Amino acid sequence: MSQPLVTWRDRLRYRFENTLSKGAVAIIGWLALVSTAIVLVAALVLTLLGVAQEPADPASRLDIGEGAWLSLMHALDSGNLAGDHGWLLRLLMLLVTIGGIFIVSILIGTITSGLESRLAELRKGRSRVIERDHTLILGWSSKVYSIIGELIVANENQKKPRIVILADRDKVEMEDDIKAKFADTKNTLVICRRGDPLDLDDLAVVDPHGARSIVVLAPEIDNPDIYVIKSVLAVTNNPARKDEPYHIVAEIRDARNLEAAALVGGDEAIYVQGEDLIARVTAQTCRQSGLSVVYTELLDFDGAEIYFRDEPALAGRSYREAIGAYEDSALIGLMRADGEVLINPPMKTRIESGDRIVAISEDDDTLVLSGRAPPVADRSAIVLGAKAEAAPERTLVLGWNEKAEAIVRELDNYVAPGSETIVLCRRDGAREALVGLSKRLVNQRLRFADGEITDRATLDAMKVPEFAHIVVLSYTQLPTQEADAQTLIALLHLRNIAQASGRRLSIVSEMMDVRNRALAQVAKADDFIVSDKLVSLMLSQLSENKHLDRVFRQLFSADGSEIYIRPIGQYVRTAAPVDFYTLLEAAALRGETAIGYRVAALADDKDAGYGVKVNPKKSDKVQFAPGDQLIVLAED
Repeated sequence: MSQPLVTWRDRLRYRFENTLSKGAVAIIGWLALVSTAIVLVAALVLTLLGVAQEPADPASRLDIGEGAWLSLMHALDSGNLAGDHGWLLRLLMLLVTIGGIFIVSILIGTITSGLESRLAELRKGRSRVIERDHTLILGWSSKVYSIIGELIVANENQKKPRIVILADRDKVEMEDDIKAKFADTKNTLVICRRGDPLDLDDLAVVDPHGARSIVVLAPEIDNPDIYVIKSVLAVTNNPARKDEPYHIVAEIRDARNLEAAALVGGDEAIYVQGEDLIARVTAQTCRQSGLSVVYTELLDFDGAEIYFRDEPALAGRSYREAIGAYEDSALIGLMRADGEVLINPPMKTRIESGDRIVAISEDDDTLVLSGRAPPVADRSAIVLGAKAEAAPERTLVLGWNEKAEAIVRELDNYVAPGSETIVLCRRDGAREALVGLSKRLVNQRLRFADGEITDRATLDAMKVPEFAHIVVLSYTQLPTQEADAQTLIALLHLRNIAQASGRRLSIVSEMMDVRNRALAQVAKADDFIVSDKLVSLMLSQLSENKHLDRVFRQLFSADGSEIYIRPIGQYVRTAAPVDFYTLLEAAALRGETAIGYRVAALADDKDAGYGVKVNPKKSDKVQFAPGDQLIVLAED
């Protein structure tokens, strides 16, 4: 079969279309060429025929330059026709003007279209980020707001801090959402880019190799851990990766995926397993009123935080001598030269050269030695009584979610033998899960009760005031607001039961949305565990200092030293005011490190931190009441 004949018109059209595909620049080029042709043709006509010449004045004949200028002015401004004389000139300039109108109109449309296209490209957020030492957040979830808020506070004393976000969302929408949450980001600039963190080309836009730290968020989809692991892999195995190790902090939802994630991240990635963290905090907090306030104080950047500091002046001293060396900071442990972290080590532990102290302080510049010998403790106020023996406890768990089993397992590490836990809920599969779990418990008996946590008659039948601790869990299978609504109703019933019985109930409640915490205050629950908030705080802290991972692993574990809130009467007499140096000594005599106290009279005062004071000034004297408590780090 013969090929169709290709004419010169076909070739011309083909080449013309190829030039147009190059965009607005090519179109403007063609318009300039056509405009030049029109102007030159008109100029030649004016010059050769003398159309614009005055009959009585031969000198008025235009040369080629003047003719070109006259034609150009008519092409750009149709108003110039009014000054023409002679019908031949008017006809010629009319044709030039009409051609100019078409060319200018096309030019304006092309420029407008080009600008719109460029603005659309900018809206997509595809321009490369030119930053160094920024905090890079990969992915988007509800936790991003808490993380940004914490980093803004942490960056207040930094020079030109930057937060860069790469997520598969519209750039402008991300920026609008952030502005709605944070009217003022202070000295921190938040930069958003749209792209897939799994795509190496998109990842290159935000320069992960120049970032100071990288936070990988688990998306709110099914199997989010796969996304997180692949995002970490895209950084650590990037062909353009840097020689120095990365500082990556990532969120993992399912503990079964931690091993695979560790293989991908190696020593460069730290993983926060959110459900495990919430389970540990809930188990510890339900037994100690006010403990979640202490954890929040240590995890957020607004207040006391944990810092590491080289302190050569303390080399050769014992840990017991060092805990009184700071007036405005609270020593909690040591980090050995090899990286081993010791929280509340034995009081005789010697501080070696190269060790770093681990302390709680308002800021890194407030962590300074007092420069003088600590005052002598008032030993007459110290009580040397024996520790109270642990007694069996009864715990009531209201509600059910994926963290319930982990919470019960954690409780088993803390309660005394003979304790009992009852789970009241109405969810498919809960009874079967608890039956299997009960066989693995050592210190407590586990029972299941079927019923609605929002039903007052069911709660009355459970004899709630007889339980030492009550945990209210959110039904995470439901929409967030509906789940929190059920929690609030249960809390209102519990408050009414407490008032009727004349007893203060020890209640720990899980809230899904931090905005609902204020509503939950009406129930006067002792502590609130806002799931996303705690995980966000942990991610933010670790993004600033990866060494904190070793500290948090000990504080949130049943092994080693943890935070306890104990009656002040077990340490000092409450008859006279005492300074914190005396409390340090009273705790040290029992192998514990005092880090703060709680005033019972302020337990319901939000503005006073619910009575919790972490890292108080040590020289200030306080008159304690019998119901007040001391916050210590202890083995058990």
